[in-house]
Amino acid sequence: MDTKTLARRLFIRKLAGLSALMTLPVATKPAFAAKQKILTGVRISQSDANHTRVVFDLSGHIEHDLFTLADPNRVVIDLKDVNKSAAFIAEQKTTALLKGIRSATRGGEDFRFVLDLNGKVRPRSFMLQPNSENGHRLVIDVHATSLSPTPIKTNQQQRQQKKKELTIAIDPGHGGRDPGAVGRKGTREKDITLAVAKKLKKMINATPGYKAVLTREGDQFVVLRKRVQKARDHQADLFLSLHADAFKSPKVEGASVYALSLNGASSEAARWIAEKENASDLIGGISLDDKDDLIASVLLDLSQTATIQDSLELGSDILKHLGRVGKLNKDTVQQASFAVLKAPDMPSILIETAFISNPKEERRLRSPKHQHKIARAILSGIKAHVKNQAV
Repeated sequence: MDTKTLARRLFIRKLAGLSALMTLPVATKPAFAAKQKILTGVRISQSDANHTRVVFDLSGHIEHDLFTLADPNRVVIDLKDVNKSAAFIAEQKTTALLKGIRSATRGGEDFRFVLDLNGKVRPRSFMLQPNSENGHRLVIDVHATSLSPTPIKTNQQQRQQKKKELTIAIDPGHGGRDPGAVGRKGTREKDITLAVAKKLKKMINATPGYKAVLTREGDQFVVLRKRVQKARDHQADLFLSLHADAFKSPKVEGASVYALSLNGASSEAARWIAEKENASDLIGGISLDDKDDLIASVLLDLSQTATIQDSLELGSDILKHLGRVGKLNKDTVQQASFAVLKAPDMPSILIETAFISNPKEERRLRSPKHQHKIARAILSGIKAHVKNQAV
């Protein structure tokens, strides 16, 4: 296939996805209890026949429940303390997976949505924080399963199909001349991250079908991009960067997880295109060094969108398990432009295990027993992610 044909097909696919984006206006009433959040819009998009995304635009963070029903196949989403919209009920939107969408109030304060489906699906949900363009959002991704039309596999699944092991790159933050944050008792972040990383590596390597590699084995300084490059050299399927947070107030506590922001993805795409003449890197198995800027840009855009989605889902699974061994500072995956999260085709997250500036958490981070619990929680989250990715 020549490059013009490839570019044309990629643009058609991209434009088809954009044209499928549908905004459903929602009427709101001002006289509601202050605790209730306002649903300001619902958007439905289809990236391909095997994936439908529903985005709820909200006035603030909400709690929600998600479950599936069979005979007929449905996905049910209960939004807690959310304002009802009578205008939405009249709207009906469809995709290859979605036959229709219904809504109703529950208990006077909650709002239930039902997605009527054409077959069995695997649903996923996560919250997104406000950015320069959007407010709070609840994202529902509906993926076809093996009982539905043949799913299109992600970069991660394609790589796994070619090898027997799931390779996980573990990046112990800081090291060498960079100690990272330092606690009141003199605990250095670089030592904690390496200790947890080694325990996690041992657990992963003891798990059939899993393999772990470290970006640093000892107390050495490694520049950020070399950490990512080492992971890519080992053809890693997942990238986890371990850290211990710090803040000026010793009272702040809890774990958090970050994935790459869209702004960070855009800046990284520009760098890859600028440097592709001297690079032989692969994006989803396709080399950029023989593509013109137009095609390279489309390839990067498609790859990074899927990778960020995978990263958010991975982070959400790990965050749930971290919440079982300690407090969470943020209960949803955050997004930022960390350099170590910018591999375009490798799901990557940054884990802040706790606040080393908090005396209680500093003490726990120093404990080998608690380090083991953190490592075990991260591995449990990875396993949950892999199970959810299976089709």
